[in-house]
Amino acid sequence: MNVEQMTARINELYHKSQTEGLTEEEKEEQKQLRSAYVANVRANLRGQLDNISIVEKDGSITDLGKKHGHKHG
Repeated sequence: MNVEQMTARINELYHKSQTEGLTEEEKEEQKQLRSAYVANVRANLRGQLDNISIVEKDGSITDLGKKHGHKHG
């Protein structure tokens, strides 16, 4: 399932929860989809941040991906 499909299904489940309620299976699906979506956003953000380099005042370049990218937490 791609991100667009995931987002559409999350929205469907949200709207259904507001109108008629969700079954236990749908609540579990919603929880898993939200978790997968957040993990995807974090991975994309980490990938972007890992590609940032800073030019220091002395002209040297600090690659933030190499400096901070391998930390997990």
